[in-house]
Amino acid sequence: MKHFFSRYKSFLLFFSGLSAIILYLFFNALTPRKILPIYQPAEVTYELVDSSLQHIKKFHKIADFQLTNQNGESISQRDYVNKIYIADFFFTTCPSICPIMTNNMADIQQDILEEENIKLVSFSVTPAIDSVAQLKKYALEKGVIDAKWNLLTGDKKEIYTLARKSYFVVKEDGDGGPHDMIHTENFVLVDPEKRIRGYYDGTSKTAMDSLKQDLVILKEEYGF
Repeated sequence: MKHFFSRYKSFLLFFSGLSAIILYLFFNALTPRKILPIYQPAEVTYELVDSSLQHIKKFHKIADFQLTNQNGESISQRDYVNKIYIADFFFTTCPSICPIMTNNMADIQQDILEEENIKLVSFSVTPAIDSVAQLKKYALEKGVIDAKWNLLTGDKKEIYTLARKSYFVVKEDGDGGPHDMIHTENFVLVDPEKRIRGYYDGTSKTAMDSLKQDLVILKEEYGF
């Protein structure tokens, strides 16, 4: 028996290795590939969706926008063509959850520095206060890297409409008036086709871990 194994050692090692590869490929073929959901208005908590959209079950996409970033540059959906991005809504003078959210977004920024197809965007909900100069000051304080992360200001009604009718992150309708104040802790994951693929509590480390895992899945889906 010892002589037999010695004589056929190379063949047995090759056969064992080939068997292991076949089993691995077979297992992968049987393991379903995880795909992130595509969120439609009808599938989001109805309080977060404008009444005109609550019945829609397919084809929802983030609306186009035209706002100004911390460098005074005009930013629109064209800047996110073929990109995955993470969005949130904040204001620079917020003393409660915004600092936590900003720190978590900064942490994600570090993770995606070498990912040219992933970006970040934060919409100010107090654009009258958050001028370009104020956003730039905040960006410098928080370590915002311009090439990765836009802080946006502009028309308040446009921003509030985006929050209510595109990203579905606020319960109040609002009309962009001086006494409106929307505030949400949600981070929103958007794919290159302008579709919502995930919601995450921007104040939770656990949720941030989930977001990072989902980024990997979405990258694989688009071959990034």
